[in-house]
Amino acid sequence: MKTFVIGDIHGTYQALTQCLERSVFDYACDRLIVLGDVCDGYPDVKQCINELLKIKHCDYLMGNHDLWALAWATHGIKEEVWLSQGGENTLASYGHQGMPPSHVTFLKNAHCWLEWDNRLFIHGGLDPNKPLSEQNLEMLVWDRTLINAAWQRHLLQEDFHYTQFEEIFLGHTPTQLFNSSRPLKLCNVWDLDTGAGWAGQLTIMDVCTKEYWQSDSVHSLYRDVIPRRMVTGEPFQRKM
Repeated sequence: MKTFVIGDIHGTYQALTQCLERSVFDYACDRLIVLGDVCDGYPDVKQCINELLKIKHCDYLMGNHDLWALAWATHGIKEEVWLSQGGENTLASYGHQGMPPSHVTFLKNAHCWLEWDNRLFIHGGLDPNKPLSEQNLEMLVWDRTLINAAWQRHLLQEDFHYTQFEEIFLGHTPTQLFNSSRPLKLCNVWDLDTGAGWAGQLTIMDVCTKEYWQSDSVHSLYRDVIPRRMVTGEPFQRKM
């Protein structure tokens, strides 16, 4: 069994299948750790979760967009900020029937964090000065202070080690913000969000060897969807 980790999918089914095919992922034997945010962004959220449900050993981490989508699926809550940040495409993906129970369960069962082989997997970040048991969900899915601090130490060429874990894998913060379209190692923190929710690529990595594979640019795969500027966090809009 090989263990793979994949960044934020954001409804990019075509990119997801490309990554699984290019990495020769074995649905029956290999393990896939998904760093959260399968929801929102591009229009194929339903197809993405259906594909992940086919994988025998799939560990899913809760993302901030997943929390928004769950609030809609379970309580009918449609926050304006969610709708403007890709939620409209999640609604469109499921149509009038709404999210099926199997998909709701899939998201509800998501890990807040995952530990494996002295490695930590989270969606957003954490306070490195607190034990995991004291981290709240908001910090784990929304935090960017960890990756920003690691970036600053990286620029200073400091060999710093966050937490007791050998490596920390996270998504949430697109590597394009650090002028890279590839996964980034900053100190002992790996950023696997290579902008699939915007106009970048989706990335899957072999956790042990660090070999990775990327999809085509999602903008080329979804030419009828225009992602607004990533830095301002403006929403996705379909061409008319």
